[in-house]
Amino acid sequence: MVNHGMVLLCIRTLGDIPCRLLRAISRTLTNVNHELRWCQYPFQRHIYILPRACGWIQCRHLPTLALRPLRAVEFFQGTLDSTDEIETARVFDTTLRDGEQSPGTSFSYDDKREIARILDEMGTHVIEAGFPVNSEAEFEAVRDIASSTDTTTCGLARVVDGDIEAALDSGVEMVHVFVSTSDVQIEDSMHSSREDVVEQAITAVERVVETGTTCMFSPMDATRTDEAFLTTVIEAVSEAGTDWINIPDTCGVATPRRFYDLIEKVCQHTDARIDVHTHDDFGLATANALAGIEAGADQAQVSVNSIGERAGNAAYEEYVMAIESVYQADTGIDTTRITELSQVVADRSGVPVPSNKPIVGSNAFSHESGIHAAGVIENSDTFEPGVMTPEMVGARRRLVLGKHTGTHSVRERLVETGFDPTETEVRAVTRRVKDYGAEKRRVTVSDLERFAEEEGVAELPEKEEVRA
Repeated sequence: MVNHGMVLLCIRTLGDIPCRLLRAISRTLTNVNHELRWCQYPFQRHIYILPRACGWIQCRHLPTLALRPLRAVEFFQGTLDSTDEIETARVFDTTLRDGEQSPGTSFSYDDKREIARILDEMGTHVIEAGFPVNSEAEFEAVRDIASSTDTTTCGLARVVDGDIEAALDSGVEMVHVFVSTSDVQIEDSMHSSREDVVEQAITAVERVVETGTTCMFSPMDATRTDEAFLTTVIEAVSEAGTDWINIPDTCGVATPRRFYDLIEKVCQHTDARIDVHTHDDFGLATANALAGIEAGADQAQVSVNSIGERAGNAAYEEYVMAIESVYQADTGIDTTRITELSQVVADRSGVPVPSNKPIVGSNAFSHESGIHAAGVIENSDTFEPGVMTPEMVGARRRLVLGKHTGTHSVRERLVETGFDPTETEVRAVTRRVKDYGAEKRRVTVSDLERFAEEEGVAELPEKEEVRA
């Protein structure tokens, strides 16, 4: 159904003229902050719903890639088209706590405030702001984040009186208490016993609960803990009144199937809500977090760009977009700011984002191969997930020129930069691009323009006005 203030524009093909018109419309709507909505019907290939008030537009003969939706409207049809495993999932961000434990990383007070502000504005459900007892500066940062954000702020504490009181005094809405439960950590790190661990866990949970503060309890190293003892601890803290139980894969040894089974068992022994915390030692952190949600957990602890101890944590951006796009469930997160958030965290942490990093890496929506680029120019769903677009995460699609580039990409980029090439000229420039890229040199826009000028490619005529 179309609202009275909208115009329904149906385009059956993506020929040059309608494409340029639509691209100009896209630029105009972006300039006036109008939302472009997209949907598909069996008989019209592309349907765009536009505000009536968009007025006249200019076509500048600078086409970009085909318009895509801000949100996918349906899952792809195929062998993996089941999307009913998860209805919703919460996001607990630990970038400012576990993320800061990345070797060599230290966030300043201002760094923490800035990152927390963006996380809060995006709708993150819980922000673990830090470890209040760690230092006076850490305490102040946690306290100020708790007072300046609308979301739930969490402070970490060992099952030690001083830790718990510092967290409570910082004004956080949630205190996350933890104690080791695996024998190797109990014996060789804590130099304690199972009996002491249970007693300390109960005492810590009771202290937090009696203040009316939300309590989360973590049996650290749960995935390497004796199952019977883990059950004992979970039942004990549940009886003590904890609101949340976090199951951490502290050393990253879980696999999705095994972690699913563990979370399913945990759910059978507590009425508390379940949260999961997974590490990426074997590259399985995000997969394990999603398996935990499938098994009945309500929430996953994640960090932006997956930074954290050793190989890091489940990635905020991967977890959120998998829930939103692959599972077609709702997180409530403003995903359009994911790229911005990633860049801020990379800058403040000093940990660069690898170019091939899912969602936020510079190659995530980039194409060089001729076959892939040609497909994407026609319809980006051909060689991208389809259920996730660059616009959904605040990124842009790129056609990269190099050794593997084909004529479709070169033609598109030449037109973008103001040229009007013939087919012969496109082939000639493409040969120049391939030869240049084969020497492991980056092909820039300046290089492309130089190749075009040396091949005598004419420029496009002056811009024309088009009225809608």
